Amino acid sequence: MELRQVRYFVAVAEELHFGRAAERLHIVQPTVSQQIRRLERELGLKLFDRTTRTVTLTAAGRAFLAHAHAVLEAERSALEAMAALHAEQESTLRVGTTTGLGLRLDAVLTALTERAPQLMVELVSAPRAARLQQVRDGELDAAFVRGADAHSPGLEFLPLWRDALVAALPAAHPLAAQPYVALSDLAGFPLRITPRDTNPYLVDTVTGACRAAGFEPVMGAAFTTDQDTLAAIASGRPSWTVYYAAQARVQPAPRIAFRPFAAPAPAVRTYLVVRPHSPSHRLAALLDACNSLGEDEG
Repeated sequence: MELRQVRYFVAVAEELHFGRAAERLHIVQPTVSQQIRRLERELGLKLFDRTTRTVTLTAAGRAFLAHAHAVLEAERSALEAMAALHAEQESTLRVGTTTGLGLRLDAVLTALTERAPQLMVELVSAPRAARLQQVRDGELDAAFVRGADAHSPGLEFLPLWRDALVAALPAAHPLAAQPYVALSDLAGFPLRITPRDTNPYLVDTVTGACRAAGFEPVMGAAFTTDQDTLAAIASGRPSWTVYYAAQARVQPAPRIAFRPFAAPAPAVRTYLVVRPHSPSHRLAALLDACNSLGEDEG
């Protein structure tokens, strides 16, 4: 049984005339007659009594009419539900986030609201590889990442701002009294940083900057959580780590001093990852909001 057959049956049942039913359905009468006969054969029941002058419902036709109305009502209900879901999806932007965006994320969302006030944003936190796959699969509209992958089929990396890194030191250490910290001054202190397989772009940027400053960094305990790592730096043997400047500005750590590096300061580029040739107006608004931020905002 096809939905169109049910629709044709209801039209004939309500008009009690094949010609008028065909006009109502905007099709030719033979098509209506053919489909009604096919429906009757499938059901094994005669639905209409036909004479040269009249069309009337049989007992089976009257019984089937109530069910036919229910089928068409279910169709309408399903279409309305899917239309509402489509409208909701069209007005929702799903964006993958990365750690350390700090005030930049708030600035982006503020700028996006100014450009597209009707747009709802759903933020999704996931590891980098998962974020990239979700963009590729269409589960995310876009994702913020740091560093661009050379081989990422099905993805486009749109460059945004550069995130400056700052040193996190014990507030009581003499280096914390300076407005800037030279990387070379940290050569003798253990560096607490995330494992390279967790964040290769950050680790390579920091270790590369240390080597450019003339030393190989002494690796200390791995960075675990903000709370535990900063507490260990503040209380234990002198050590240091790095934070994105935007994150440091909102990181509560009264016994830690965040100090910018002396030039040349290490920084990591942030990208917005999308599917290639994504025509969405929502994405255009998000990219415009991102590009409205200066390098130092956040």
